[in-house]
Amino acid sequence: MDKDLASIQEARDAVKAASEAWKIWSKASQTEVDRVCAAMAEAGYNASDRLGRLAHEETGYGIAAHKKLKNEFGSKSVWESIRDLKTVGVIRHDPDRRLYEIAWPMGVIAALIPSTNPTSTAFFKILIAVKARNAIVLSPHPSAARCTYEATQVMAQAAERVGAPRGLITCLQQVSLEGTQALMTHRATALILATGGTPMVRAAHSTGKPAFGVGPGNVPVYVDRTADVEKAARYIVASKAFDCSTICATEQAVIADRPIARQLAELMRAEGAYFTSDAETAAIRKVLFHPDGSINTALVGKPASYIAGYTGFHVPERARILVTPLTQIGKSEPLSYEKLTTVLGWYEVDGWEQGCDYSIALIETGGKGHTQIIYAQDERVIMAFGLEKPVFRILVNTMGTLGAIGLTTGVMPSLTLGSGGIGGAITGDNITAYHLINIKRLAYELRSPPLEAMLPGEVPAGPKPEEIERIVRQVVEEILANKPV
Repeated sequence: MDKDLASIQEARDAVKAASEAWKIWSKASQTEVDRVCAAMAEAGYNASDRLGRLAHEETGYGIAAHKKLKNEFGSKSVWESIRDLKTVGVIRHDPDRRLYEIAWPMGVIAALIPSTNPTSTAFFKILIAVKARNAIVLSPHPSAARCTYEATQVMAQAAERVGAPRGLITCLQQVSLEGTQALMTHRATALILATGGTPMVRAAHSTGKPAFGVGPGNVPVYVDRTADVEKAARYIVASKAFDCSTICATEQAVIADRPIARQLAELMRAEGAYFTSDAETAAIRKVLFHPDGSINTALVGKPASYIAGYTGFHVPERARILVTPLTQIGKSEPLSYEKLTTVLGWYEVDGWEQGCDYSIALIETGGKGHTQIIYAQDERVIMAFGLEKPVFRILVNTMGTLGAIGLTTGVMPSLTLGSGGIGGAITGDNITAYHLINIKRLAYELRSPPLEAMLPGEVPAGPKPEEIERIVRQVVEEILANKPV
């Protein structure tokens, strides 16, 4: 059979099986749901190292040890964040309003998985879908099909061992655009969870199905003159280097307040940042992006030494990231856009107001609704950034990579970060299990209806006989005028 046709048929079969399994799972008790999710989280956590290495080997992206940490986050941390969440039956009761809220599952979830975080995102999406009593079918990126399938199998087998129906958790193996489209548009698919590049997310939104998507993250990090500069330097370099910058909330450009800029640069050098010369910056600019503005995928998720060698220059062995000094933002400067690799922009400004302007310009260039980072001790400056930035995650004195996903902050642990209406998404939340349930509301009467609503009122009179006759005559004349007799 033709590969595309085989992929389409596999998608149809997977959704059909998932739909049948969901009919059983939709009747599961909270105890049953939590038992299955706990077993999956444990299995995923135990397989984190193996699957981290597999993901690195298959995709060539990032660092295996960092992928292990992301797998642990996508299993254990995510489960701990939703473990106590009620997703079955009455989940809230307001006695004063005489209102009951009752959880109701969506149905079959179509989950699109990116190549940059293939196994951790699979763990995360399976857990939040099953916790909400949904079935889920995963469509992996072609370059990460094997490791995503293996991650799915770990979760599915653990779930079935403790009572989940077979077919509840499935991953496509014959991956094609046509198969993914068939998955998303299938009549039994209830909702799409799209994590990945802009074309993938746009395709999900274009199906006519409800969809949770993400937007690109062109994350600026402003370092104020009041900041703990040593901490900022340590965190920025470590975060940008983490898994070679394959998380969308990774820092993309430093905006350094001029009084501390030189100190910050020296401290970052001590942490492994290599500041490029004008010639080296120009060379990176030429190879990192294609003429149409798309990133060169050969450089996605690669170490600094690899990018330098690819570009034609050498860096010290201890170099962890490449920092490119810039002055322009927007179309005239390709390096001001999102860079899913170990290249970090560098700008210097005079004061937090100018830092605010630069941050907004970078966000408008490609990260609307996503994330902003600020290092400062002045609460007035911090709040100004929180109030004014057109993003839905403002991280204070923490890593972008791990802060936005909820590992080092109090935001909801998630590997699908909404960018809100301004970023082309339905929500700015960190997506989790409560986004995957519908809420039924059982509402008792609180007050009697107004008296006017109970009275019959005046019934309008119908048309008079002569008016009816006139209308009929007019219609007949129009018909005869357009047809030869």
